[in-house]
Amino acid sequence: MAAIFQGFRYRDHVLHADHVSLAKIAEEVGTPCYVYVSDVITQNYSELTKSLGSIPHLICYAVKANSNVSIIKTLAQQGAGADIVSGGELYRALEAEVPPEKIVFSGVGKTREEIDFAIRKKILCFNIESEQELLQIDLVAKSHRKVANVSIRINPDVDPKTHPYIATGLKKSKFGIPYKKALDLIKQSLRLKNVNLMGLGCHIGSQITSVSPFVDATKRMLKLLDQVQKLKPEITHLDLGGGLGIMYSKEHPPSLASWAQSFSKEIEDRKLTLILEPGRSLVGNAGVLLTRVLYGKRGESSNFVVVDSGMNDLIRPALYGAYHTILPVHYRKYKKIKASVVGPCCESGDILTKPRRIQNFQPNDVLAIMSCGAYGASMSSHYNSRAKIAEVLIHDGKHFIIRERETYEDLIQKEKLPPFLRRTQALTA
Repeated sequence: MAAIFQGFRYRDHVLHADHVSLAKIAEEVGTPCYVYVSDVITQNYSELTKSLGSIPHLICYAVKANSNVSIIKTLAQQGAGADIVSGGELYRALEAEVPPEKIVFSGVGKTREEIDFAIRKKILCFNIESEQELLQIDLVAKSHRKVANVSIRINPDVDPKTHPYIATGLKKSKFGIPYKKALDLIKQSLRLKNVNLMGLGCHIGSQITSVSPFVDATKRMLKLLDQVQKLKPEITHLDLGGGLGIMYSKEHPPSLASWAQSFSKEIEDRKLTLILEPGRSLVGNAGVLLTRVLYGKRGESSNFVVVDSGMNDLIRPALYGAYHTILPVHYRKYKKIKASVVGPCCESGDILTKPRRIQNFQPNDVLAIMSCGAYGASMSSHYNSRAKIAEVLIHDGKHFIIRERETYEDLIQKEKLPPFLRRTQALTA
C-alpha cells in the first residue's frame, strides 16, 4: 500500500515505520508509547538547510516541540542549534551536545537563575521580551563581569491565521516588544554596558499553513532593521522564528523548501545571518502515538472507543480541539461508525477525537495516532497518577527505547512525608 504519512506505510496489511512493524513495537514495548523515525527528522532538516543555499544561517531546533535528549541530539548531529525557553531545556540541549554558541534563549519569563546559568554556559544570545528582562540580564551579566549577547524579539502584529492559543505575533499576545515601541527599547539596550545587541527577531505563531504571514512579518522586520542599523551597523542576525505547519488531516502546508525560499528572496542581498526556530515542521510528522483499544461503548446519543492512552499523554485534542488522523496498525475492513476515541482519564474532555466517522475498532486493536512527534510527550503529565509512557526511536531499521516507561514507584519517587505523617508502628486490624 502507498505511504500514509512521511515515513509510514502499510506492508502486508501492517503499518510500518521505516520498515519496522509498529505491531512488533506495540508487542515488545507495550502501549501506549510514542514512536519516532529518525530518518524523517534528518530528511526534514536537510531539506530546510539545503533550501537556504548560500545564505548564512543557523537552524535552532525549538526544543519545546519534543524535548527528548535523543531527538535533540539527532538534530544536533546534523548541525542544528537549539531554541530554548527554560533552564531545563538548556540543560537538555547541553546534554545532547548542542554547542552553546548555537543556543538562543527565548520566552517571556526567564528567571534570574536561568539567566545566570545561560551566561555561565556562554550561549549565543537571549531573545529579549521586555524592558525589565533586558535590565535583569544586564545586571546578572555585570555580576559575572561579562557582556551578554541579546536580540530584541519584536511583536510585528501579523495575523498568522492559526489557533488563537498558538498565535504569538498579534498585538494582544504576551510575546515580544510592540512594534511601535521597539525602537525605544533598542536605544535603551545600546546604552547598557553589559549587553551587546546583536540581532532582531520575531515569532508569529505555530501551525501556520501559508507563507504569506511569514513574508509580511519579514518585510516589517527588515523595515525596522534598516532603522536599527543606522544606530548600530554591526547587527549580525535576523531571527524569523518558526511556526510552519504540518499535515494532520487535509491541510496543505508549504514545504520546508518553499518556506525557506520565502525568506531567501527578502534577505538574500543583506549581510546577515538568518536564524530560524522550527520545531513541529521538523519532528511533528516523524512520530506516532500507539494505543490499544480497551472497550467499545454505546451511549444513548454517542458512541465511544475507549483506549489506554489519554489526555495526560496527548493533550492537544482536549486543549486545542486538535485533529489527529487515527489508523489501525493491522489494516482490516471495518464497518464505519460515528464515535469518539476517548481515554481513561476522569475528565469529560479526555478525548483523542471529537465524534466523527471512524472504523468500528474492536478491543485489543492497536491504533496509531498520527502526527504526534511534536507537542505530544513534551506536554504530557501525571494527571490521575498515570505514569509517563515509553518513547521509541527507529533508526536504520531498528528500534531503541529512548525513554523507559515509568513505574508506580517512579510516581512518588520525589515525594517526601513530613515527620508527623510517617508511620511509626505497624497498623493493627
